[in-house]
Amino acid sequence: MKNENFKIKIGQREISVEARDLAEQANGNIMVRYGDTLILSTCVMSKGDRSGLGFFPLTVEYEEKYYAAGKIKGPRYIKRESRPSDEAICNGRLIDRAIRPLFPKGLARDVQVVTTVLSWDGQNDPDVLGLTAASLGLSISDIPWSGPVAAVRVCRKNGKFVLDPIYEEREGSDLDIVFAGVLGPKKELLINMIEGSGEEVDDSAVIGALDFAKDALLELINFQKQIAEKIGKTKAVVETPACDSDLEKEIKDFLKDKLENAVYKKDKKERAAGVDELEAELSVFVEENYPGQGKSQYAKNFFNDEIDRVVHKNAIENKKRPDGRKLNELRNISCEVGLLPRTHGSGLFCRGQTKSLSILTLGSPGDQQLLEGMEIVGKKRFMHHYNFPPYSAGEIKPIRGPGRREIGHGMLAEKSLLPLIPTSEEFPYTIRIVSEILSSNGSSSMASVSSSSLALMDAGVPIKRPAAGIAMGLMRDEASGKYEILTDIQGPEDHHGDMDFKAAGTRNGITAVQMDVKIKGIDREIMEKSLALAKEARIQILDNMEKVLEKPRPELSPFAPRILTIQIDQDKIREVIGPGGKIINEIIEKTGVTIDIQDSGLIFITSEKEDAAKKAVEWIRNITREVVVGEIFQGKVKRILNFGAFVEILPGQEGLIHISKLAPYRVNRVEDVVKIGDMVLAKVISIDEQGRINLSLLKKQ
Repeated sequence: MKNENFKIKIGQREISVEARDLAEQANGNIMVRYGDTLILSTCVMSKGDRSGLGFFPLTVEYEEKYYAAGKIKGPRYIKRESRPSDEAICNGRLIDRAIRPLFPKGLARDVQVVTTVLSWDGQNDPDVLGLTAASLGLSISDIPWSGPVAAVRVCRKNGKFVLDPIYEEREGSDLDIVFAGVLGPKKELLINMIEGSGEEVDDSAVIGALDFAKDALLELINFQKQIAEKIGKTKAVVETPACDSDLEKEIKDFLKDKLENAVYKKDKKERAAGVDELEAELSVFVEENYPGQGKSQYAKNFFNDEIDRVVHKNAIENKKRPDGRKLNELRNISCEVGLLPRTHGSGLFCRGQTKSLSILTLGSPGDQQLLEGMEIVGKKRFMHHYNFPPYSAGEIKPIRGPGRREIGHGMLAEKSLLPLIPTSEEFPYTIRIVSEILSSNGSSSMASVSSSSLALMDAGVPIKRPAAGIAMGLMRDEASGKYEILTDIQGPEDHHGDMDFKAAGTRNGITAVQMDVKIKGIDREIMEKSLALAKEARIQILDNMEKVLEKPRPELSPFAPRILTIQIDQDKIREVIGPGGKIINEIIEKTGVTIDIQDSGLIFITSEKEDAAKKAVEWIRNITREVVVGEIFQGKVKRILNFGAFVEILPGQEGLIHISKLAPYRVNRVEDVVKIGDMVLAKVISIDEQGRINLSLLKKQ
């Protein structure tokens, strides 16, 4: 294929697309550039079919390369890229969530999409560009896919929306949100993925951002379609089993009311057991009636389709949900704080059979997480980690490190809470929250937002106000266009539904929003209604939480460390540290505190015992204080020379008692009056231009 170049201006800069067939053995490959940020996206589809797997085997990888930013990985033994950063994992999930619903149902071949950042200019975020590149790579390939999908980022700063802002423009914005969109059957724009955060913004801000992004999304879709029409390959044909109407009729007759009886139960375990038992009965029925004809997999797929149909039909036509709730009804909520006796803060949030226990730990400023990635180098003082052990779903699995889902859910909850966390000036602690999902039946990530808020308040962290989250679902009939939005979705509504719309925030507004779909997309109307219903549910959840704990406790947990601060002159930092760290290490050893010194001269002293912290503060004050002529000190003789004795009057500060100032008479030898280790009372008589202190002996102790 000859080189092809395409360009379009979106926002403030130009997107350029280059098709060079560099990865020519992939099914599709493309290079996309925005500024000097350059992305290579490739996609490959296996030749072998994996029917019967039970899910579509798609893997999406987002690869950050240090060379893209002109960096070599930090001062460690391993210099090559290894485990992806949390940010890279979330970017990969962002791409996955947008492209996955556009693959045809029944595709059973492995598909892998790899998006690699080849160059990064420090201004343009590669995440949205990576989604555009993935869409183009799939569009021009022979892999069956009903894209393209367009993506843009919108932020709001000083009340004005900005399209695809650079990093600097995003700083200080009160809304930062990514929209991904596709064309619907009537060439209308449908939204199929949202990822955003806000500083307690109103629903109208999110809708306003969508309206602002609409034209750019449509332009990007048409731009990609033109490229695919010019250089795209003919799509491979997906072989799907021929419809067996006789078998389907027999299955429907066999199931009758059994399916609804199995699915429509309040308890998750009873529901799962009923569905598994019915599926096993169906398998036996099919094998008895069609022995040796390999109809079991077809029957299994049709069985799952029937659950989809029944759940959709009951929600849309009968306003009926599997657990008997109304469409906008929350499950039973209960909350508890202070469960764990020795932790700094803990909160339990239960919504139906979803239960999240969050545990908070406070640490010193030195406990901050050091970040080192292609884009980010710095420190992180607030962390939320989400754990999903196998027992929470009634399963047995190896317990290893966090997976992509756990990383993604943890980051979403962290994003939801971050706008409420006090600044380091107000509250200098490092804050880590771990949310343990004890039981899961839908929307555990949003439950962790609530339990984390409770843990923060239980520990006495002065957050602005509590936050809560909720997951909204959708049941839509594509033929008629009728739909119903469901509040607080659980198992079958999540698995068999069409949308997972998560919204977190406070009474004042939204702090995070995330959406993905199983259908092609949703329109503005559904999005607006979902936000409104989510707000109603969020307020109800907050009402329940505030019955247990309305605001942060006035005092920190007695088990939390105490942090005292002292501001010194920058020129005095070296005196506190001492030669080779001698002074600061002595303070730490003698008091048992942790000391963190900033370049500005601000010092944080952290200790489990407040008295020890106060002792360290006083020590540092004495080291850094300015000595005044006329002051009298009690000190120890540290050194003796022929011309006088050096006395330590303050920690790390010495003054000289000249031999002529040791006595009112002539002294021949310094040792005749004082010896090393003697305690003496001395008066400051002068300080020279170099800061050297001269003393006179008043009294030997």
